[in-house]
Amino acid sequence: MNIKKYRWDIIVIAALLLVTLLVVLLTVLTKENGNYVVVEIDGAIDGKYSLSQDGVYSLNNGTNILVIEDGAAYLSYSSCPDHTCERTGRIRYVGQTIVCLPNRLSVTVKGEQAENGVDFIS
Repeated sequence: MNIKKYRWDIIVIAALLLVTLLVVLLTVLTKENGNYVVVEIDGAIDGKYSLSQDGVYSLNNGTNILVIEDGAAYLSYSSCPDHTCERTGRIRYVGQTIVCLPNRLSVTVKGEQAENGVDFIS
């Protein structure tokens, strides 16, 4: 096998692997734990719940059940046919979202709030 023939291919593959590794490391190292979740129904804010306080909340007239425990939130029940929102699992990092399209519901993790009520991170 002639290495000179494949030299540029090897260099390009190595560079792509390095860039991919750097992006993954930056993503993992910059995750920020959220402080609360915002529940939206039909695009309107329905409630805000602290991730530091465990609880079970009935949402959207009982079509969804939100559970908060150990600093994470998840949907334990949904009346939708596919239950994708339940399989999303636990969310705890700023920006993570659970969406239930049939019930028009979203749960998004948010971080610190400024004194004027505007998020530092949106």
